Amino acid sequence: MVGINNILVAVDFDESVGKLLNYTESLAEKYDAKIWLLHVADPEPDFIGYEPGPQYIRDLKAEEYRDEHRKLQALCDRFLSKNLHAEALLIQGSTVEMILKEAEELQADLMIVNTHKHGFFFNLFSESVSLELFKKSNIPLLTIPVDGVE
Repeated sequence: MVGINNILVAVDFDESVGKLLNYTESLAEKYDAKIWLLHVADPEPDFIGYEPGPQYIRDLKAEEYRDEHRKLQALCDRFLSKNLHAEALLIQGSTVEMILKEAEELQADLMIVNTHKHGFFFNLFSESVSLELFKKSNIPLLTIPVDGVE
């Protein structure tokens, strides 16, 4: 039987997060695994080729990241059992690359993400994070579908 010690869950702050964390909690309890709740925030502008702006802009961005981390921690507290070992991580960068990098560094045995159902034209012009992870990951990936077409 395959052991699962570390589960990395990539989340957005949308309405589907509760469903995603319910699946995660069930698996973590079964395998006595640690949960790493990960949100990838947009990179700071100077990471993507722009000049750093005035200090007040940087301060606003820093406060935005602190708020996102508080939201992430609140998700852990709200949806996951206190008996589970869970940590909230907020990192910046390109979503797919950062998820894969963190999964490797944390020695994740399983990644869990949600999948959004999109219409034909959306799928024609862009690929989803879950599909990119599926293509690039060497770590097992569990996708949880989100109801509804966007």
